[in-house]
Amino acid sequence: MERVVYSDNAATTPISKNVYNAMLPYLTTGYGNPSSLYSLAREEKKALDQARAYTAECLNCSPDEIIFTSGGSEADNLALKGLLFARGFSKEKKQIITSTIEHHAILHTCEFLERIGYEVTYIGVDGEGHIKMDELEQAISDKTALVSIMAANNEIGTIQDLKAIADLCHKKGTLFHTDAVQAVGHMHIDVKEMGIDMLSLSAHKIRGPKGVGALYCRKGIHLEPLIHGGGQENGKRSGTENVAGIVGLGEAMRYAHEHMDEYLPYVARLRDRLIEGVCKIPYTQLTGDPVNRLPGTASFVIECIEGESLVLRLDLAGIASSTGSACSTGSLDPSHVLMAIGLPHEIAHGSLRVTLGEQNTEEDVDYLIEKITYVVKTLRDMSPVWDEKMSGEPMLKLFDK
Repeated sequence: MERVVYSDNAATTPISKNVYNAMLPYLTTGYGNPSSLYSLAREEKKALDQARAYTAECLNCSPDEIIFTSGGSEADNLALKGLLFARGFSKEKKQIITSTIEHHAILHTCEFLERIGYEVTYIGVDGEGHIKMDELEQAISDKTALVSIMAANNEIGTIQDLKAIADLCHKKGTLFHTDAVQAVGHMHIDVKEMGIDMLSLSAHKIRGPKGVGALYCRKGIHLEPLIHGGGQENGKRSGTENVAGIVGLGEAMRYAHEHMDEYLPYVARLRDRLIEGVCKIPYTQLTGDPVNRLPGTASFVIECIEGESLVLRLDLAGIASSTGSACSTGSLDPSHVLMAIGLPHEIAHGSLRVTLGEQNTEEDVDYLIEKITYVVKTLRDMSPVWDEKMSGEPMLKLFDK
């Protein structure tokens, strides 16, 4: 293997040295239960308060509006179920509105809510992954409890206009939640300025540890906890706190808030270099908004290629990447995101997502371009579909551009 290039940062990120150093004392000597009264426990409580303050500062909210969770998925579940199940919440409001390109933490939660009697409306997107605002406006009604639209898509990287969505929701008298797991730390988010009522985030997407996240919930919004017990997190999420993990989240948020203007332009330059190189491969197309996208995300569809084969071949070259094709999880269905933006089934199967971080280099990008180009050629040379396309014989309409 010539070298190793990790380029799947949208899946998870390597923990940073500063986060590791911040967590280490709470994995060794600082082991007290923060709910106890003795001095060791009080030090743990101080660490939780500091992490909450860092997280709140990054989002421009109050520390008591932060609820620590086990990750983004739990935060999403708490936002949707917690609101609908809350005591005193109007039982007339039975509708959730979301988009067709959400993460499964939202989509599967919505499927569950539908099974128990709630109504879910799915808003479509355009060819670049922006939600259709006219559809959203028409869908909101007196029975709408919540609109949940992700801040930035985990596959194609398209960033939504959060303020415009929030303004529309508030104008129509409903609340707005955003799954910002991919966005926090990778773009500036001000929950007050943008009008966001609830927001989900996760530590391991910003070089923090796995297994910890948070939900921002604006003051005045009541949630029914999903986990009952000792009443931690101001009664919103019981269970002895994961102090080391929360400290790691807080440090990751602090670093992101203080250094974002330094590393985001650097990562965006790497991304653009990658896009320019990969798009030189014939019959290759960038997906998502070409400009208003996450700084590290480059997502492609490559015709006459099966995405899973491409990812496995790249792995042999030391490259970690991903495909929107769900074959890797045992399903034969292509990415729901790529289908939602209008790509035909066969082309959607040939997807490649490369997501870069601040730890990547120009040399990494050049290696990625070289190996992706080589592997695509190798796979096409073995493909009868590619032979047919190149021979000029009639192709399936699904391959037509």
